[in-house]
Formats: sequence, structure tokens, C-alpha cells
Amino acid sequence: MTAGPGTNNDITDVPGVSVGAAEDERARTGASVVVVGAPAIVAGDVRGGGPGTRETDLLRPSTLVDRADAVVLSGGSSYGLAAADGVGAALGEKGRGFQLIATPGVPPSPIVPAAILYDLANGGDKNWGDAPPYAALGRWALNAARDGAAGPIALGRAGAGYGASAGAGAGGLGSASFATDDGWMVGALMAVNSFGSPRMPGSDAFWAWPYELNGEFGRARPAPDAPPAADLPPDTKLAAATARANTTIGVVALAAKMSQAGAERIAVMAQDGIARALRPVHGPTDGDVIFVLAVDGPPAEDPLTITRLGAIAADCVARAIARGVYESEKQAAAPQSR
Repeated sequence: MTAGPGTNNDITDVPGVSVGAAEDERARTGASVVVVGAPAIVAGDVRGGGPGTRETDLLRPSTLVDRADAVVLSGGSSYGLAAADGVGAALGEKGRGFQLIATPGVPPSPIVPAAILYDLANGGDKNWGDAPPYAALGRWALNAARDGAAGPIALGRAGAGYGASAGAGAGGLGSASFATDDGWMVGALMAVNSFGSPRMPGSDAFWAWPYELNGEFGRARPAPDAPPAADLPPDTKLAAATARANTTIGVVALAAKMSQAGAERIAVMAQDGIARALRPVHGPTDGDVIFVLAVDGPPAEDPLTITRLGAIAADCVARAIARGVYESEKQAAAPQSR
């Protein structure tokens, strides 16, 4: 096998992983769901000072449940956590979920960790009263995952990234994958709604440019005399009207058999990918979260293998962030059909 991006260059290159997305165009928001064919080891890492999450207590290796049926990323701030309700109800209807002791007439409990980003102030119509759209968006995204599991997935203004912004510009949904020459497969899905800037000051080059593969986000490179990075870049959200409308959230999936502790370490390392792609990150108004799903694959328990997979995961995260912004910008620049 030749090392490089997988067939789709997205998280669905990891066997057993499918992704669905749903959007509410009027509200300018959406949700994404990552579904696994069988419950997968789940872990995570929360770095932002303003996170919005569900089921993160069970991500610690000391807890009883170590596997998830799906992970949800959503817009909508705290309202968006209801997207996981829709996914959980639909999975429970199909008999998916955790049961300590199987009992007739007692349904299983689907395990659906989730994280949200803040897109409430993006100009969409959020006058939904007592009926926010997110539970329905979660169900629709799950159905889309079932219908289109093979990928490639829609990037840019899609799913949880539909109403997102990155710094003072466009945000979006991005994904990337990497296959090693000895058979490991890693993928990342990121919804980018960052306070920080994805681009170097005075340049079209992404901060993530050293990690780009095959021109996946435009091949822009910094000039040899590019100014040094100092203080905040000029195109953070301080330059925008929504300075506190932040958060970058995502999922890393890998085909490997490992403990929850190993997956947790990969989540910690994968957060470095956010720092490679955005400046600044992990501030008090960010809600940066990364989940890790380890589906069945070769054993990966020794420290050196975990280290290697964590490094690859961080690179995939950085590439996915740049791809999400790049694809959103391309969509914004494309002529609109009548």
C-alpha cells in the first residue's frame, strides 16, 4: 500500500464509518452524525474554555461504558445538543445501545456523545420558539448516513459547518484521511467555527500548509518574506461582528483495536492539529472538542504505535480544518444558479 490520502480523502475511508449531514437553510444551521457499524471504543479531549457537550463523562477510561454507537456534531449552541436525542431515539428504535443486563421489554441505551458550536448569531432565522429543529436534524443526518455510507461526504457549507465562520471569514465542514504504507487508516471530520484565523497574516496560505497533500486546499504558500507571527492575526473574530461565536469540534476515526486509554491519548495528540491549523486556539470563548472512535482493526496497544497514530491524527485534523474553510470559500465564490 502506498502512503497517502484514502480513496475519498475523508473519514469514511475508515472501514465501518459512515457520515450523514442535514441542514436548515432558513436557520443557517445544521448537524452531522458519524455512525459506526458496531459499537466502537470512544474517547475524547476537551480543550476550549466554553465547551458544549454531551456524554463526555463516559469518555474517561475509568467509567463503565467505553463504546459509542455514533457521535454528533451540531450547530445551535446548547439547543444543538438535542440533535443527539434524535439520533439516539432512532438508534434505540433499531435495537442499538448499551445494556448491562438484557431484560425483555427494556430498551437499550444508545451511546451518542455530542458537541456543539455557536452559530446562533450568524443571521439565520432562529425564531423557533419552543421547537428548535435539532432533534429532527439529527434524525435526518442519521438517515443520510445510512443512505450514503460509502462517501465521499459533502464538505464546506454542510452539516454542522453549514452556518460556521472561521476568524473573520468562512468556516465549514472539513475532512481528511491518511493510509500508511503498512495498513493503518486514520480519518478526521472537523466543523470549523473558530475565533482564530486559518490563514497566515497577509497571505492566502493556510497555517496548515505544511501538511497539505495533493493540493487538497489550494496549494497556497507563504512568501519568503512573510511577516512573523506576532500577537493576534488581523482576521480573527475580533475583526468580525461575532467575536464570541466560536468553537472547532470534530471526530477522529481509526481502524485499530485499542483500549479507551489509548484512544484518549490519541484525542489529546489530535488536538495539536487544531493548533497547527488555527491561531489562536483553546481560548476562554472556544469550545474545542475532539472525539476518537477506534473501530476494529490491527492491535494498537504499544506506546510507539499510539504515538504514531496520534501524530497522523493531528495532521489529519489540521488538513480537515483547512479543507473545510477552503471548500466553503469556493462555494461562496461560485456563481449562484437561478
